[in-house]
Amino acid sequence: MLKKYKNSYLSYFLMYNFYYLSWAVFSALISVYLLDKGFKASEVSLVVSTSFLTSMLAQPVIGVLSDRYDVKIVNLVLFILAGVGGLYFMYASHLISIIIGYSFVLTLINGTNPVMEKIASSSPYQYGKIRIWGTIGYAIGSWLAGTIYDFIAPQAIFVCFIITMILCIIGLLGTQTPHDLVKKEVTNEKDHHLIHNHQYLYYLVIACLFQGLTNMANTYIPSMFHHEGLAVGVVSTILSFAVLCEAPIVLFSHKFMDKLANKKLLIIAYMMIIVQFLCYAFNVAMPFQVIITLLTKHPSGMLFIMINLKVVSTLVDEKHQITALAIVQTLRNLSSIVFQNIAGMILDVSTYQILFMISVIILIVGLVLVLFFKIPDGNNQKLFN
Repeated sequence: MLKKYKNSYLSYFLMYNFYYLSWAVFSALISVYLLDKGFKASEVSLVVSTSFLTSMLAQPVIGVLSDRYDVKIVNLVLFILAGVGGLYFMYASHLISIIIGYSFVLTLINGTNPVMEKIASSSPYQYGKIRIWGTIGYAIGSWLAGTIYDFIAPQAIFVCFIITMILCIIGLLGTQTPHDLVKKEVTNEKDHHLIHNHQYLYYLVIACLFQGLTNMANTYIPSMFHHEGLAVGVVSTILSFAVLCEAPIVLFSHKFMDKLANKKLLIIAYMMIIVQFLCYAFNVAMPFQVIITLLTKHPSGMLFIMINLKVVSTLVDEKHQITALAIVQTLRNLSSIVFQNIAGMILDVSTYQILFMISVIILIVGLVLVLFFKIPDGNNQKLFN
């Protein structure tokens, strides 16, 4: 029985489904949770941005550990610690304890994300057939968080988080480390070549702008909808369906990700998020805001996750790719800190519409950078077949 479970599709299902489900349960409604507890928008931004700061500081360490040691053992330790952090956060009531608890858990969840995505593209199964369970898990987690929030108690969300992390660990224990992620002999070779890889450095700026702004939006879109009169349960249902809308992109990734050039994919992702933010900036009718959210919010984010894998694989040597992905994640956290705090300050004195109009202007700058980006098409990587 255990032999059949080892490296089975079931083990990958459990790991991916409950990893993303746990992530969504814990963080999807954090702005609503804290605002309902009486905290200001700037304090919510402080909580979230601190988690990005600690994630940024820890990410290179986790990346190096994952490059040098068995990623399965590294992830196992981090998942166990995340569950313990969830228990602590459940009882946190003061701002400082909330900051500590939320930052601790999100640092560990964020820290494992680059490796989780790499495992999906390196497993014995097609990328889309593995990663789709992350999409479904996140959707269920978003809906589950709202349901628990409305019908049981806000704190019960974190009990659910602990249970789902345990299920994720059970899945992890059944997986086998892919051959290209197996621990290699440690050498004195450094990653200095990444610093001199100008295309990679240019891409980091493009990624920072996109991911920083989308992370900011992920924090405040739920509270924006709640502010406009939607119940928490309705908001969480919208968000869960929004996640499911990325499913076709995941399932059919093998049809287009290895065929469209890196630059074209980046342009598509940027255009999707610009359209989304414009709808919020001009405060179009609520039904249209919901439709645009469904069509662009998570599909654009999922597309960028796959683009990131492809671009890094195109620009960086295989033995340094986990470190390169970790650096992208680190700078994502840094840009998220900046945009989270700016957003909080704007919302303390202004409106969601002003926030998203400013965001559109910044995204247009990022799109211009993409247009001038000289990068190979990357279609020889064959990551998604």
